[in-house]
Amino acid sequence: MKNLFSFLLIIVMISSCKKEDDGLHNGYFWLYGSGLKDRYREEAANGISEKWKIKTVDAGGCIIDEILEKKINRANKKTLAAIAKRYGKGWEAKYHKDIENFALKSADVMDVLIVNKLFRSKLRDHNIPIDGVDKKVKELNDQGEYEVVVINSNLKYENKECFKLAVNTKNRTVNLIK
Repeated sequence: MKNLFSFLLIIVMISSCKKEDDGLHNGYFWLYGSGLKDRYREEAANGISEKWKIKTVDAGGCIIDEILEKKINRANKKTLAAIAKRYGKGWEAKYHKDIENFALKSADVMDVLIVNKLFRSKLRDHNIPIDGVDKKVKELNDQGEYEVVVINSNLKYENKECFKLAVNTKNRTVNLIK
């Protein structure tokens, strides 16, 4: 009887756990890294994370031990296989091209925003000068759709996000999200 109860308990525990695909956490593939960060590459990787559903996660500082390095490599190997399964052969070249092109795409977003009345009005509402706009841009897809969060770094409290916009660079439209 005791063995049967233990067996049933194990079955319930296994079936109740939500299984994530290799490297998939909350809908995103997590790639772990360590070492010195390249801020511009990190900004670009974050900017395209919504499109690719890939997030880079810092797993260690500049110096890591051999055990952590092996764990990172093992986890990334599984994740990279799962990403290749989803996006197909040659996905890495497309991903790296998107990272390289992100700065140009971010500039295209600003070109649309700079002449938009809604954007300028929201900047005035939050006392942000047009030449001092701090923003986080996320590319949503290949159709020129972006999410832009405007930040006021001068605010003293934790949430420095002022407003969020949906920008379409192909249609040159801007809509307020929040």
